[in-house]
Amino acid sequence: MTRNTALRDSIALPSALTGRSIVLVGLMGAGKTSIGRRLAARLGLPFRDADAEIELAAGCTVPEIFERLGEKEFRDGERRVIARLLAGDPLVLATGGGAYMDPTTRATIRREAVCIWLRCRLPTLLRRVAGRGHRPLLNAGDPAEILQRLMEVRHPVYAEADVVVDCGDEPPEVTTTAVQDALLAWQPPRRLAVALSSASYDVVIGDNLLARAGALLAPVLPQKRAFVVTDASVAPLHLPTLLEGLAATGFATQHMVVPPGEGSKSLETFGQVTDWMLEQRVERRSAVIALGGGVVGDLAGFAAAATLRGLPFVQVPTTLLSQVDSSVGGKTGINARHGKNLLGAFHQPRMVLADTATLATLPPRELRAGYAEVVKAGLIGDAAFYGWCEAHGAAVIAGDRDARAEAVMRACAFKAQVVGDDEREEKPNDGRALLNLGHTFGHALEAELGFGTILHGEAVATGIGLAFRLSATLGLCEADEAERVIAHLNAVGLPGELPMLNRRLSAARLIGHMGRDKKNRDGQLRFVLTRGIGRAFTSGEVPTAAVEDLLRAEGCLA
Repeated sequence: MTRNTALRDSIALPSALTGRSIVLVGLMGAGKTSIGRRLAARLGLPFRDADAEIELAAGCTVPEIFERLGEKEFRDGERRVIARLLAGDPLVLATGGGAYMDPTTRATIRREAVCIWLRCRLPTLLRRVAGRGHRPLLNAGDPAEILQRLMEVRHPVYAEADVVVDCGDEPPEVTTTAVQDALLAWQPPRRLAVALSSASYDVVIGDNLLARAGALLAPVLPQKRAFVVTDASVAPLHLPTLLEGLAATGFATQHMVVPPGEGSKSLETFGQVTDWMLEQRVERRSAVIALGGGVVGDLAGFAAAATLRGLPFVQVPTTLLSQVDSSVGGKTGINARHGKNLLGAFHQPRMVLADTATLATLPPRELRAGYAEVVKAGLIGDAAFYGWCEAHGAAVIAGDRDARAEAVMRACAFKAQVVGDDEREEKPNDGRALLNLGHTFGHALEAELGFGTILHGEAVATGIGLAFRLSATLGLCEADEAERVIAHLNAVGLPGELPMLNRRLSAARLIGHMGRDKKNRDGQLRFVLTRGIGRAFTSGEVPTAAVEDLLRAEGCLA
């Protein structure tokens, strides 16, 4: 069939629709065929009706197929016909009411097309199907009762569609315009595939993903039951939206709210979370969803790793720091009396939902702290990305949504690459340990000043500046590169050097904290150092005297 190119150009289809079919789903009477024909004409695409194609292939009507062969045979044929149609050139396809209920068909549509659910209220459907005897499923009783039962069963599955359009008694042309407008406004979230030896999963990045959480998670979770862990700061802002998004696709949820802050990464809170799930009869196929920043993600992830020897886990990070760092890579854990993150497990999520709209609720200080982990990615191994950060870092912090999404995508892509090469941090040199650039100094500052007094990202930013200056002192990189990095951190409001903290610190006490760092070997200090921007490496032994001299030069007491 020849496409009407001129008409299609007049619609100005977005690039997200290029090469993709459009599939309409919904209950009988929703208007899939009538709307589909009109939409196809406007877009200059071929139109196909799945039921008509099945009848053509079978040589008999749908009711006759049901009567002679039964519903199972009909669904098998329907599955094959839809797969064949979507394997060809883009088109608009109207499906039968039950087609989308088949998991294989849903997966095919998800892969090949944009799916639109035409959602109608029961009275509208009843008026449209009245007196139509060709609907096999309506011939077994009262149409109102049958449609109501179908709605209860099918609506949670239809809600997995990419676009939902509510339809009433308006003329078909009006509904078609509404569908067209919704389609043209649709923007798919960005997806980053994380491929590891133990697991593969997607990081999904975009605005307003919480409201779509059920649709995004249903294909990857083994059971529609979820235990949501969040904190008292995040819950009022985002928990209702997440729970509604999950309920739309039929998830049964329970939630637990823990106190905000680093204090919740404790054995006590860990025990409370695991006890709560066990009391609620959690099953091996039930999912744990972490809604919040890095503290909640680490805590809930460790609870998921330990409970019943491992539960499916989802990260829904709500801070910039957690979106670009702790949510990716599978590190989970809690703090011990002897230091940070000393108890934990590697437990990869089934999916990460990074809803960039949640960043609008963060105070500027939290955004700046998160940006430290963004810029860190470029400084470790991507000089071009660091250049992007210098050009766009201010926009990320100021609230530019495109800049934020790009920053999250590129930082996560870099981390996924590093993690994929060294998932469990077992390489003797470089590997995943590179992600600790700035962390040896940073963790020491957190331990000395108190968790919460200095934010993790602020401590890391200061640590990055110190790591670059230590590298320059040791003759590994040019001093002007260290100053360039510190100048950028300072320009976006981060403390790239100790004097910005306005505290008098003890070099001996900081070095004492560094002695507990996980990178140390045989009691010797080890750091992530650099030969320049984008050229980080894990050091061998660094003389303690050199670290002492640097800290004193930065204003520390002996």
